[in-house]
Amino acid sequence: MRDVLDEWRPVVDEEIARLLPPEVDEPYLSDFFGDPTYEYDPAAIQEALADPIWDLLERGGKRWRAVLFLLFVDAFGEDPEELLPYACIPEILHNGTIIVDDVEDGAEMRRGGRALHLDHGVDVALNAGNAMYFLPLKIITRNPGDLDAETRLAAYEMLMYELNRTHLGQGMDICWHNHERITVGETQYLEMCACKTGCLGRIVARLAAIVTGQDEETELAVANYAEKMSVAFQIADDVLDIETSMEAGGDFGKAAGNDILEGKKTLATIHAAEHASAEQVARMEELLWADDNTPAEIAEVVDILTETGSVDYARRQARSLSDSALDHLSSVDLRPEPADQLANFARFVVEREV
Repeated sequence: MRDVLDEWRPVVDEEIARLLPPEVDEPYLSDFFGDPTYEYDPAAIQEALADPIWDLLERGGKRWRAVLFLLFVDAFGEDPEELLPYACIPEILHNGTIIVDDVEDGAEMRRGGRALHLDHGVDVALNAGNAMYFLPLKIITRNPGDLDAETRLAAYEMLMYELNRTHLGQGMDICWHNHERITVGETQYLEMCACKTGCLGRIVARLAAIVTGQDEETELAVANYAEKMSVAFQIADDVLDIETSMEAGGDFGKAAGNDILEGKKTLATIHAAEHASAEQVARMEELLWADDNTPAEIAEVVDILTETGSVDYARRQARSLSDSALDHLSSVDLRPEPADQLANFARFVVEREV
């Protein structure tokens, strides 16, 4: 699976650069955003929009959402190269949510560097992140795939539906983060993931189905695959954060014990809150609520999560969701080779080590 990601990543980045160049000028702004009423300031837009966006994009990232879109297009029997611009839509959306999430979470690191709001300012980061929710819509408007009006409308309506649900998920996550006690249940946590992370996955699959003219049953099946796989990815990501919490960070790209430092309510902490002793739960809540944690305190939380079997439980749930994703995938008539790659992807997200 890494080979597929490595093959497509530079192609996707090149396409994103065509949509939003690292260096903007007056001709680009007029062409992409329309003629100014008075006069654009390209230098200001460069500093406040292009620079922070490419600061994040150039740090890497697997681009798996864009690659997944291209695999779906191939699996549906269409040429991925012909629909390449549409692969940028979920990727740009995802990176926009990252910027905003880091502001809301008070995160310090992202992809091995300082979070954008720390280097560019909260105002610039929020504006750039929010802009990335809207920039991809221009792809549908410009219609590089020569889609008919009904198909374009279906893509717009799908994006509005899924993006609204994304913010429901983020809202739940923020609310839980703002309370010391762990009162959320597992099914509520899974719904948050299905909205916050799963909806971006669903956008990938549904957009591929829409632009290639698939029927509603096929669109639903691949959307369910993508949602389950994305939630499995989120849970596996949380497990990785725990497992790397006592390491120096680096390859994982986030601060050591980042989720603990941010006080996130993850599946592992929810499980521990239901199975640890009252004293352990109170201590875990105290440490997660603290403004900062020492390495020893992070280790203390990890010990509670380990002793209660919560890390293993979260890992098993991620694998179960991955298996469920494969069941949905197998119900669709797809070309064999890309179908195998899609299946491998569902396995990859729960087996990866970084």
